[in-house]
Amino acid sequence: MIQFIIRCCLLAILSTSSLGIATATFAAGLDGKVFDPAGRVVPGATVLVSDLSMVRATILTDDQGRFAFTDLTPGRYEVRVVHAGFGASLIMVNLARDVVRSVSIVLQVRAVSESIVVTAAALEQPRSRVNDSVSVVTREQITARQIETVADALRLVIPGLSVTRAGGRGGLTELYARGGESDFSLVLIDGVRVNGFGGSYDFAHLPVSDIERIEVVRGPQSAIYGSDAIGSVVQIITRQGGPPRAEGVIERGAFGTSRVGVNTAGTLNAFSWGAAFEQLDSDGQTGRTLASGETVSNDDYLRRDLSLTGRWRGTKGTVLRSTFRYGTNDRGFPGPWGSDPGGTYSGVDPVSRGNNNNRLFSVGVSQRLGRRIDQRVDVNHTRTKSLFKSPSGESRSESSRLTVRARTDARLRPGLVVTGGLDFQREEAGNAFITDSTFNEIPVKRQILGYFSELRFDPTTRLSMAGGIRLDQIRLKALAGDGFGRPTFTDRTEMSVNPKVSFGWYMRPADVTDNWSRLRVSAGTGIRPPGAFEIAFTDNPALKPERTRSVDVGLGQALASGRIVLEATAFFNRYDDLIVSVGQSFKDASQFRTDNLDNSRARGLEVAASARTDQGFEVRATYTWLHTEVLELDKTLGQAKTGFNVGDSLLRRPRHQGSLEILFTQSLLTVFTSAGARGRTLDVDPSYGTFGGLFHNPGYKVVDFGGSLRILEELELTARVQNLFNRHYEEAFGFPALGRSFVVGVRIATR
Repeated sequence: MIQFIIRCCLLAILSTSSLGIATATFAAGLDGKVFDPAGRVVPGATVLVSDLSMVRATILTDDQGRFAFTDLTPGRYEVRVVHAGFGASLIMVNLARDVVRSVSIVLQVRAVSESIVVTAAALEQPRSRVNDSVSVVTREQITARQIETVADALRLVIPGLSVTRAGGRGGLTELYARGGESDFSLVLIDGVRVNGFGGSYDFAHLPVSDIERIEVVRGPQSAIYGSDAIGSVVQIITRQGGPPRAEGVIERGAFGTSRVGVNTAGTLNAFSWGAAFEQLDSDGQTGRTLASGETVSNDDYLRRDLSLTGRWRGTKGTVLRSTFRYGTNDRGFPGPWGSDPGGTYSGVDPVSRGNNNNRLFSVGVSQRLGRRIDQRVDVNHTRTKSLFKSPSGESRSESSRLTVRARTDARLRPGLVVTGGLDFQREEAGNAFITDSTFNEIPVKRQILGYFSELRFDPTTRLSMAGGIRLDQIRLKALAGDGFGRPTFTDRTEMSVNPKVSFGWYMRPADVTDNWSRLRVSAGTGIRPPGAFEIAFTDNPALKPERTRSVDVGLGQALASGRIVLEATAFFNRYDDLIVSVGQSFKDASQFRTDNLDNSRARGLEVAASARTDQGFEVRATYTWLHTEVLELDKTLGQAKTGFNVGDSLLRRPRHQGSLEILFTQSLLTVFTSAGARGRTLDVDPSYGTFGGLFHNPGYKVVDFGGSLRILEELELTARVQNLFNRHYEEAFGFPALGRSFVVGVRIATR
């Protein structure tokens, strides 16, 4: 296996090196300073040098707002500076051999801050040049709104996403993008996939202490990322590099909740680092009493997370990277104890508890070969262990993934870039319930070998086109039968080809500091093979992979010199062979398996508006209209009960959903309020799933309010009220959301 991986990496490197492009002598330089509108220097701003579609170099300004590039090739470049709270500043420069060009750049206030996006394509790009539906949540937004988890960030400011949490802190938190399933979203942390075997990911345990930004690309991205990237890609970019700095936060709030977090990042000479630790402790909703008089006492939650990143930049474009992350969480599971539409449960579980440990390790190297070639190789390993204790005893599960990814970017001419590469994944999962005929635990194994390529062509600053394709070989290893009559599964191999095309056209000038009008179109396909437990834990070796076809069309308009931005996107998704749980009857829920729905679809409209004034006001609003529908049931379902009928909507996809945020920042004071609303959804009885019955969950409205006051340069006081009006609602049936909650804290930042 190791030899195979090494061969794959060498093949990717040698294939592009054979282009025979010689290393050039770098002799042009560029330096300067970045200022805000008041004339103050701006540390930590991102400066990009590019020739239309391909970013050639990136650097952060130091604590004096300075930047310097010394290894550029003579020619004409676009220099773009981005920083949170400002629109991008864009200039064109001509660089001559043996000459260092000096410039001064002034940032301007705009409605939407320009940001760098690395997720939507194989190449790093400014957000304004991306043809997909992409949203970015910055660290500044997270800090100003005192956001606690990644799920909270996703639920408020991004259209097209429905976030569902089962109860209070630590409850299972799922993301539904554009009507897709909760396992249709690929989750990356600094490029490393962290989804479980089969695509599922629980957003409940992902902290924000070390996050620089969150990128969300909606629509299928399997042409670049392969399986699981069928509905969206969520990438978390962590803090590292820039002027040396440190930050700490201490919070205390209702329900016995406390949060402590520290992080640091910076650059010294050629070495950059980032490090963070966070602990969250909560008593949950302890003390709540059911109508029966029973008290809920087993929903406490404890989470600890540690992350370390390092980067060393050598000469001639060589970069070495490493990342380590470790997280652990422990939570009680009282079971469903809220609404009981099916009349199937009562009381709470005082015994059941769950513990999870996850680990991530990644190393990588990048190398620039002359003027035209960039290469990158990454090796990643993730492992998750879980222990669940219940009145019936203990059960353990474990999963691991090894990924090797090699990529080459070739600039054939200004504005024309070709990217190609391959990645290999080896996954393994085990569970105490997956055993052979002698009841010995056996692992479920899967291997994926993918080849991908993307071509991006930007003939002018107004026009952008891109196309990509990926070939995946997905192999599920043989699985022996067990003592419960489960059949023996033979080796299964699935070949998948997923293309994608996109188009962007600025109908008015593309300079993001001016008014502009833009049209976007993208189309693609995606695939998600069955997960380990969908095959092994149910009696259906013929389970087919889920597939999707998607088209979206978007319009954007900037007004008032960029202070107002309006965006609207219409999308249509067709889903084939959605995987659902089926059972023989409501009364005998133990006899269940998984099967495919033939066809279903989702169509909708996403609208987002934002405005910012020079007086410190910022307003953001989103609205999503979504219609999902089961079109056809698979005839192989037979007599098994699905709960679904033709014409039904899909689970936990609201028809209407919206959010509103108002932020005021003036000198030392920041005040915010946010409101979210979700219409009714189709939900399931939590004890029995879809075959236990489908019910309508009423919608809800919830308002948060808070603010912060800077009393010293390095010291800030924070306070917020979550669920201000103490609304009683359930995002998932049977699991009440938190009531009114007060949180106060202190944030310390040094530079």
